[in-house]
Amino acid sequence: MSKIELSSDQQIAFERLYGWAMKPEGNALTLGGFAGTGKTTLISILRKEIRSKNPGLRVAFAAYTGKASQVLRSTLESTKSLYPEDSCGTIHSLLYKAHTDKEGKLLYWKRLKTIDAEIIVIDEASMVTDEIWKDLLACEKPIIALGDHGQLPPISGSFNLMEKPDIVLEKIHRQAENNPIIQLAHEARMTGIIRPGTYTKSVRKYSHEVHDASEINDVIDHLFGNYHDDMLVLCGRNKTRTQINNSIREKMGRENGEPEVGDKVVCLKNNYAQVFAPIYNGMTGYIEEITPYKDHWYEAMISFPEEGRMFDGIMIRSQFGAPALVESIEGVKHKELGDRFDFGYALTVHKAQGSQARTVVLFEERFQKSDDEQWRRWLYTAVTRARENLYIIGQ
Repeated sequence: MSKIELSSDQQIAFERLYGWAMKPEGNALTLGGFAGTGKTTLISILRKEIRSKNPGLRVAFAAYTGKASQVLRSTLESTKSLYPEDSCGTIHSLLYKAHTDKEGKLLYWKRLKTIDAEIIVIDEASMVTDEIWKDLLACEKPIIALGDHGQLPPISGSFNLMEKPDIVLEKIHRQAENNPIIQLAHEARMTGIIRPGTYTKSVRKYSHEVHDASEINDVIDHLFGNYHDDMLVLCGRNKTRTQINNSIREKMGRENGEPEVGDKVVCLKNNYAQVFAPIYNGMTGYIEEITPYKDHWYEAMISFPEEGRMFDGIMIRSQFGAPALVESIEGVKHKELGDRFDFGYALTVHKAQGSQARTVVLFEERFQKSDDEQWRRWLYTAVTRARENLYIIGQ
């Protein structure tokens, strides 16, 4: 057993995970845990114990997004629990193989028939869609799926893998108890309320009930003027998202509403068609090349550094700055619509699932139709996107 001292609920969870990994019963086992409960720490210990028992067993670690897989890899490497026989990447790289032409240009992706591992471990499993889960199960390998069951369910559909986890961790690990972000996340999950105030120099909530409008505007102006790649600006409504995108682009001197080379963009709709590299809702990248194409589209190349690949295809022009998803274009067949992208400097909380950043700027926006449970999940998910700095602007 690892020298790390486990709490009572972690010990119970470990024993069940280890017993199942050694002799799987069923296709999958799910582990749910709130922020700070030590899910990945537990998986690291589990991996070491499995290897001590069976040195030749191979584990494939994967997460839905490139960012999440990078965080997972970093954690495993820091705890020396990622071994040469293991792999760690996105679920897409685990399940699908890229086919290219002689020049190396991507032609299509095809699902692999076999996975080179004896066990699959999926992190951030609350993001996994029904379609992806079916493909994972089709590998006929035992799967351990871990995620935060306090977060929002996947962006689309009713499927929620982490709705009722087989194993649950709820006690905050003592190393995380004094983390102000974890503390605020706990308040959000339990009460749906984060009180205005300065929790640390870089963890603050501003409210119009407490702060002058000019002070709040100065804070927003400063944060937007210092936007950087390791920052997430989050909100609830698409209308707010487009307004924030415009403000940040203006700070950058990009006052033209047309997308340009270097602009950060976000995918708004999944596309798993074979002729494209699979792209998914919430995936962010940067425009490398862009040219107007006919009346309704752009031809564009977009790099996705976190995914380690490129998009080369057609985007709908009218989607940029639109308050809702463009579902149709008059006179254009549905199969010819093209992909939906918009500026990605600001994201809705739903689209930020699976991502984290050193700095998060959160605009609280509660939907009129959301109940208390939905609001708590939304606020909790938003707060847990921050690693170090969190600035909340109250409604």
